[in-house]
Amino acid sequence: MSEQPGSKSEPTTDPDVGADQSSGETIGADSPGAAGTTEKDPSDWVTGDEPMTGAQRSYLDTLAREAGEQLTADLTKAQASEHIDRLQAKTGRGNSGSS
Repeated sequence: MSEQPGSKSEPTTDPDVGADQSSGETIGADSPGAAGTTEKDPSDWVTGDEPMTGAQRSYLDTLAREAGEQLTADLTKAQASEHIDRLQAKTGRGNSGSS
């Protein structure tokens, strides 16, 4: 297939990266397991004051049972996220990679 005239001046998207190369934006990491620096504190989330999602509620129920804790059922997304982080550390689930 031949190139069309003028096609070299248009921004190209690398399908393997998924980023517009003219803007320099990327997603993912440059090496496996590299942590991003754009993680927001849950209290800064735009939707953080909305009710927790069904997935958060289900996972929190599992974590709370394993930790022997009871939590209120009317948490916000941000509050649920903070409890999930805390309970993952307490139970050894989640980020550490152990079950």
